[in-house]
Amino acid sequence: MKAKQVHDMTDAELEAKLVELKSELFNLRFSHATHQLTNPMQLKNTKRDIARIKTVMTERATAAEARR
Repeated sequence: MKAKQVHDMTDAELEAKLVELKSELFNLRFSHATHQLTNPMQLKNTKRDIARIKTVMTERATAAEARR
């Protein structure tokens, strides 16, 4: 997922995507532990997507707080 795509999402979409990615990360970690993960880069990419979403959510919260 690109940063541009994350910035274009609404707050509700970001929260839903974050829940989805956390669930996916759990499943990837489980697959990795049982040696069934075919592409280990999926772990790295999922973690980065989670970080991107959290960063955008923090930026928006900070901007909303500054407007008050």
